[in-house]
Amino acid sequence: MNSTKPQPVVLDTSVFSNPAVAEAFGPDAATALDVFVDLARQVDNRATFYMPPSVFAELQTFVDRDRLPSDFQFVLCLKAPTRDEITVPGNYLYELIDDIRTRVDRGLRVAEKAVREVKPSSVEKTITRLRDRYREALRTGLLDSTEDLDVILLAHELGAAVCSADTGLMRWAERIGLRLIEPRALRGILERLSDDNRASNA
Repeated sequence: MNSTKPQPVVLDTSVFSNPAVAEAFGPDAATALDVFVDLARQVDNRATFYMPPSVFAELQTFVDRDRLPSDFQFVLCLKAPTRDEITVPGNYLYELIDDIRTRVDRGLRVAEKAVREVKPSSVEKTITRLRDRYREALRTGLLDSTEDLDVILLAHELGAAVCSADTGLMRWAERIGLRLIEPRALRGILERLSDDNRASNA
């Protein structure tokens, strides 16, 4: 990261809500946020962190507002992308539509297979399996929410890195040419930057 100008980083909810990722910061989302805010405060000369308001609203479904660190909104800037001013190349829209169409076809095949396998004694089990397979066929690796899109648009607008555990979001961020930060590595990065700051101030 640039030592003279803070590197902007846009965060997604999954950094704190995905258990496999959030455990790098703490055992639950609230603790993970506390640890993140403490570390981010120590490196504000090296990195600035952003989150779209839509993502912040989503985050509050995992962490009660009164459990948020008191200076959370000071350390992590809430900013919406200027959606009406951002130009998106047509080939990205083409790829997105093509991806959606392919996944819908895949989902239909999953549904057809489930119907062929159903037996009167296993209807509930078949429905559960169908839901899981259908969700995997349609959503895994897809840019599938307005919150995800807000993260990408804001990162594009700010020239920021993206940090998320969402494979679809990261896949599209990579396609657009945005810098990526692996969420499991984020705590280690912040700790190294904090150590560098302490060493330079010694």
